[in-house]
Amino acid sequence: MDDKILIVEGITDKKQINKVLQAPVEILCTHGTLGIERMEELIMDYNLDHRPVFILVDEDDSGNKLRKQLTAELPHAEHIYIDKMFREVAATPESELARALLSHHFKVKSIYLT
Repeated sequence: MDDKILIVEGITDKKQINKVLQAPVEILCTHGTLGIERMEELIMDYNLDHRPVFILVDEDDSGNKLRKQLTAELPHAEHIYIDKMFREVAATPESELARALLSHHFKVKSIYLT
């Protein structure tokens, strides 16, 4: 496992992403927006200030709110976006998800890159 950490909203997002990843990556679920205390805990517990952080959230109001919050706390984080027509990470086809992750140098299963 490399040092990357991927932040997503929910457990279904995590399951969908794990399906397409070839190499294990630490995935952190926020379960929605975070309070200041919880955000600080995550930063400390996962050493987020000193790791490559990637943010992949739903393309909806709650996802955009979370993305803004994470951007404020983790300005070095890289953003991965899904097509707005899918709205949710969990509803995004595996091939689309694989392409989005691959473009940020995540190792994905080749079966999803056809």
